[in-house]
Amino acid sequence: MLRIGIAEDDFRVASIHEGFLSKMDDVKIVFKELNAEDTINKIKSVDIDLLLLDIYMPDRLGTELINDIRMIKPELGIIMISAATEKEVVKQALQLGVFDYIIKPVTMDRFIETIEKYRKFQLELDQYKEIDQTFLDQYFGFQSKNQLKEDTPKGIDPLSLQKVNKILREESKGFTAEEMGERMGASRTTARRYLEYLISIGECYAELEYGIVGRPERHYYANI
Repeated sequence: MLRIGIAEDDFRVASIHEGFLSKMDDVKIVFKELNAEDTINKIKSVDIDLLLLDIYMPDRLGTELINDIRMIKPELGIIMISAATEKEVVKQALQLGVFDYIIKPVTMDRFIETIEKYRKFQLELDQYKEIDQTFLDQYFGFQSKNQLKEDTPKGIDPLSLQKVNKILREESKGFTAEEMGERMGASRTTARRYLEYLISIGECYAELEYGIVGRPERHYYANI
């Protein structure tokens, strides 16, 4: 469950954002506040994962709140939603580490997309004990010639693809499609689809190996 707070001085806009969130699964709105002071007090008193923050609040600028918020809940995600388009304002928000910046008026598709992106990022992050360069490159939007392709074909989810690639690189013994399916929580057919795609883009290779009953089976290995 993703627990979200809304800090927006226009109650009509806050209601629109609340309506967007109501169309999503596993989302809970823990508060809606119209000013900075009440927002800070709620952040102190409730469990929250993500804050949707406006800039032009009646008592303080949203950007002025961010350092205070970091002192209270350092790991709280912040998505700035504002009509402010001045370069210095936007630049300041980005430098303060907001996850995303959306300019009003917000479309429902853009709104939901960024919430889902944040959710997927947190779920993926929780699976890592140590962060590798591939994960950071995907987060920051960096693409190199050896990276996974940005436009993956239908049926290939980029985050799942990254997970399969990471599992292959963590162990040198190689995996069958069935073993990979167990590790990634998917069927053997799904795992094979991801593994074969990794072969097609040069990230891994396969060798036929004979099992106990003598039937050859493909084992997949990461390209170093």
